[in-house]
Amino acid sequence: MGKFNEINEKMSNYRWTICAALFFATTINYLDRQVLSLTWKDFLVPEFHWTNDDYGTITSLFTLLYAVCMLFAGRFVDWLDTKKGFMWAIGIWSVGACIHAFCGIVTSGITTGSWLVGFEGAKEAISTVSNTALIINVSVVVFIFARFILALGEAGNFPAAIKATAEFFPKKDRALSTSIFNAGATVGALVAPISIPFIAKAWGWETAFLVIGALGFIWMGAWIFIYKKPEVHPKINAAELEYIQQDKYIDKEDQQSKEKVPFIKCFKYKQTWAFAVGKFMTDGVWWFFLFWAPAYLSSVYKMDSTQSALPLFVLYIITLLAIIGGWLPSYFITKKNMNPYEGRMRSMLIFAFFPLLALLAQPLGHISYWIPVIIIGIAAAAHQAWSANIFSTVGDMFPRKAIATITGIGGMAGGVSSFIINKGSGMLFDYSQKSWSTIDGIPFLEKFPQYVNEKLPEKFLEKLADSGSDVVYGINTGYMIIFSICAVSYLIGWVIMKILVPKYKVIDDL
Repeated sequence: MGKFNEINEKMSNYRWTICAALFFATTINYLDRQVLSLTWKDFLVPEFHWTNDDYGTITSLFTLLYAVCMLFAGRFVDWLDTKKGFMWAIGIWSVGACIHAFCGIVTSGITTGSWLVGFEGAKEAISTVSNTALIINVSVVVFIFARFILALGEAGNFPAAIKATAEFFPKKDRALSTSIFNAGATVGALVAPISIPFIAKAWGWETAFLVIGALGFIWMGAWIFIYKKPEVHPKINAAELEYIQQDKYIDKEDQQSKEKVPFIKCFKYKQTWAFAVGKFMTDGVWWFFLFWAPAYLSSVYKMDSTQSALPLFVLYIITLLAIIGGWLPSYFITKKNMNPYEGRMRSMLIFAFFPLLALLAQPLGHISYWIPVIIIGIAAAAHQAWSANIFSTVGDMFPRKAIATITGIGGMAGGVSSFIINKGSGMLFDYSQKSWSTIDGIPFLEKFPQYVNEKLPEKFLEKLADSGSDVVYGINTGYMIIFSICAVSYLIGWVIMKILVPKYKVIDDL
């Protein structure tokens, strides 16, 4: 029996307030990154003439920049510590989110020389430019810059949140608390489709970026007063402190040590590589669903951003099932007497089978668009459940001083895979539209050879279909290929992790 059970006072529960703050930070984090995916098809394409490849370039470079920043974000958070690290992170990404709103004005200034214009004035100025390639190239570069600022800040969210979780929760509760704050990603994605398109439609896409970006500054004001270390927090009593620190006999050397963890030294451990491989194999799947689900409903089912609001809302409602990701390992650990790593790996194996349903998304999609929506929702829920547990393996096996650094390394690996899948998807979808589509049974490029080396204009195939032509969209096959890759990634990742770290082992020489 732990000492926290022997203290004669009712335990406070302030640690859950911290968990709630982390949840809202993650919600804002995902709202900010979703604005682009929910506005580009309907609002940005008419203004900037982007193709799938252009959008894929922006999203893939965002994830690559995010990956690089993640590599150093953990070290940054370890250096500044949790409170200041989180403040800097959310402050930077909120500025980055707001900067997106001014990308049209900057594009107008570069392409036409018209700088002192408002949002509508920028649209009018850009519409006078006949060189669409210039508009595309300039706007893509400007948005990439804005995404870089966003990535720079957002990279600090998970290292800081995981570090805060390790400070306020004992090992046995970390998967549950992680799954709760990680559910903020789902809630952010859930709120996004029922808010962002309607804000953009009513007041302009620029307003959507400004309104959502401002939420981070509100969170910062609350965090100043909410957070203090548990051992000095006035709202945490002795009973709760003992509960939080019940693993201190394990962490004693870590708490006493002032030595910084050498960055390179982290790579000598198979546990680091197992975590990095698990993130590499699976993070790209979540980023694909996050960035391309609205485009999928637009390209395959011809929905605009407001029509897709309900399906996307349902999709992410299903994703909330990820909360099971925190309960299941706790069940294995407490009821089946498994060690933390064994319980989490057992849970992750179970979750790895659900994404296989994605193999059926396209084949059954002709029946109703609700079938792929539900399937993607289940696969996304499985990812979030998997994610909560793979994050927790870091706290299980590494000393507290190294948690943010290891999390950053894994985040970089996940970001690299996200770069590959987002850029690859954009290229594949544009290629499949031109090379695999048919018009009245004739291959598209045979009927329109002028597009062999040219970008296919947005909505061109839809206009042909509206004119009475029998159009078979090649992009459907492109989505089938990506869904298949997503479906098997988790099982492959789990097998590699298990080979690298077959049994639970705590790192005690860092």
